[in-house]
Amino acid sequence: MSCILIPEDVRYSVLMSVYGRESADHLRTAMESIWNQTLCTDDFVLVCDGPLSEELDAVIAKMQAGHPELHVVRLGKNAGLGPALNKGLTYCRNELVARMDSDDISCPDRCECQIRAFLAHPEVSFISGTVEEFSISPDMPEVYRVLPEHHEEIISFARRRNPFNHPCVMYKKSAVISAGGYLDFYLLEDYDLWIRMLIKGFRGYNLQQTLLRMRAGSGLYLRRSGWKYAKSQAALFRRMKEMGFITYREYLVSTVIRTVVSILPNALRKKLFYKAVR
Repeated sequence: MSCILIPEDVRYSVLMSVYGRESADHLRTAMESIWNQTLCTDDFVLVCDGPLSEELDAVIAKMQAGHPELHVVRLGKNAGLGPALNKGLTYCRNELVARMDSDDISCPDRCECQIRAFLAHPEVSFISGTVEEFSISPDMPEVYRVLPEHHEEIISFARRRNPFNHPCVMYKKSAVISAGGYLDFYLLEDYDLWIRMLIKGFRGYNLQQTLLRMRAGSGLYLRRSGWKYAKSQAALFRRMKEMGFITYREYLVSTVIRTVVSILPNALRKKLFYKAVR
């Protein structure tokens, strides 16, 4: 696929974190989906969150050999997604930063579409879009996570649910830093960040087209379960109430519903996500 070089004033960085239990094949596919973008990045920051397997290191070494724009940052021990992304963000050279997970697949025109949206909406500080979830093949999507397009709709949606798809978000580095970066919220680092950015007045936008294909087997829903996750959600919504973003009633309703869903059997929770939440 031909790659259109980005003009100097609209260059973007890519920020990805990988940890030791990731699949080498998934990492390779995820990184190749970035190299195959119709608009190329000149700055790919890959944070290795703790020691990696030999297979993962081999993939990274091969990528480095063919892509001088790949910058690898290694952490001595596993710090978690939030701290890893904060560290990687300091290495990003450009104002616009495209987030990417190490097991997902970006659509070829993902970054081009987001760059064009930033040029059309200069007042916007973060943009995501639709995600297709798949379990077997990226050509067989099972769920589409479509989010509200405009800022006012996003604000309303954010009072109940995460208003941006983190694995395909592109944001302004300065806005994220101004809002305090990623904080320690178990599996909810991004949701917490978006709320703080919205409260500070930064505007968001969601493209109404698929930007990314996400691996979403039963493991995805298993991670979003249990009392630890329920407590993390309760803490986030309590924080949202304390910041004046939601009312006490909204806090109470969201906390009760999410706690119940978190402790359901995994198969039932996945079914609820598919039929209602997603």
